Amino acid sequence: MKITWYGHSAFRIEFGDTAIVLDPFISGNPSVPAGVTAASVGEGAGHVILSHGHDDHFGDTLDILKATGATLTANWEICMYAASKGHQAINPMNSGGSVDLGAFRVSLTTAHHSSASTLTMPPLYLGNPHGVVIKAEGEPTLYFAGDTDIFSDMALIREFHAPDIAILPIGDRFTMDGKLAAIAAERFLKPRHVIPCHYGTFPLLDPNPDKLIAGLAGSGITVHTPKPGESLLI
Repeated sequence: MKITWYGHSAFRIEFGDTAIVLDPFISGNPSVPAGVTAASVGEGAGHVILSHGHDDHFGDTLDILKATGATLTANWEICMYAASKGHQAINPMNSGGSVDLGAFRVSLTTAHHSSASTLTMPPLYLGNPHGVVIKAEGEPTLYFAGDTDIFSDMALIREFHAPDIAILPIGDRFTMDGKLAAIAAERFLKPRHVIPCHYGTFPLLDPNPDKLIAGLAGSGITVHTPKPGESLLI
C-alpha cells in the first residue's frame, strides 16, 4: 500500500489499480508542496472519502469529483450536498456501516468532533464526523481517524477491524494531541504503524509529532513522519 501525505489531513492511498483520496484540502493548505495541485492529487482517483464536512477536510472535493468522476463516500449529508452541486456518483453512509466497493471495503466509525461547512453563513450542517476503515484483500487494513479526541471505544475498532495502520490527528486544540494519540494507539488500537496528521499546518496546532514519538517509544509501534508530499510503502 502506498500512502502519500500532502499536509494537514489530506492523503492519497494507492494499491493495485485503486487510488483513493482522503480529505483533499489542497488549495489554501500552506503545508502542500509547490507544484502539488488538486488536479495532480486527484489524477486517476476512483474514490474520494471524507471524514467530515469542515472546510479544511472537504477542501477541493467538488473540483476533484468533477474532474475525475470519482465516487464520493461520506456521510448522508455530505453526499446530498455533493449531489445538490451536480455530482451523482455518491456512496452515502453513516456510523457503523460498511460497503463493498469492489477493490476494497469501507466502514465508517465514530469520531468525537463536529462537522459543518463555513463557506456559507450561518454554517451549513454536514452530518456527524467519522473515522474511516479501508480493507482490501492482500493489503494492510487502514484506519483513518479523521478529527477526533481519544475515546475508549477505539478498542472496539481494534476488535472489529484490527487495523494495521492508524492515521491519527495530533495537533491539539481541535483534536487529541500527540500524547493522547499515543495512548489511543498503544492502549486501544494496537496497530503496527502510526502516521500522524492534522499538525503543523497553522500556528494554532502543535508544530511537530514529538509528543507522539515520545509516547510510543518502546511500544513496538512504528511511527512514520513523512514530510508533506512524501509517500510511504507499507
